[in-house]
Amino acid sequence: MKYCTLREIPEIKNSAAVWFSSKWKVPTEAYLECMDCYLNHETELGWYLCLNDDKIVAGLGVIENDFHDRKDLSPNICAVYTEAEYRCQGIAGHLLNMAVEDLREKGISPVYLLTDHTGFYERYGFEFYCLAQGDGEETPSRLYIHR
Repeated sequence: MKYCTLREIPEIKNSAAVWFSSKWKVPTEAYLECMDCYLNHETELGWYLCLNDDKIVAGLGVIENDFHDRKDLSPNICAVYTEAEYRCQGIAGHLLNMAVEDLREKGISPVYLLTDHTGFYERYGFEFYCLAQGDGEETPSRLYIHR
């Protein structure tokens, strides 16, 4: 397994955008726009990947706001996904730790994460912070903080 940022392998930007889009049903163009800003050093909010050979098996991004009503809580880890056959191997945790440390080294802390999961993110230093209303969602979701 190889863990990396998109800046380390910018040539896979298009395939990474398609991969994230296929998991989260967000248009590929939206991912490309965020990825271009990161690759062009317009932001330090980036994209983190795990590859098995040249295949993306897991990833996550960091964006200003993960489509929720708490615009004051930023940045947000988003699009956390691990392919089913690679789950329960610590890959997502490694990516979460990698992103948090990378951001901290750039002076960006805390970081937030919106999810409906309970019990998973706490293992990696995230704490429940509050409920937030996701755009277009009927019920609030859990918003976590990593300090």
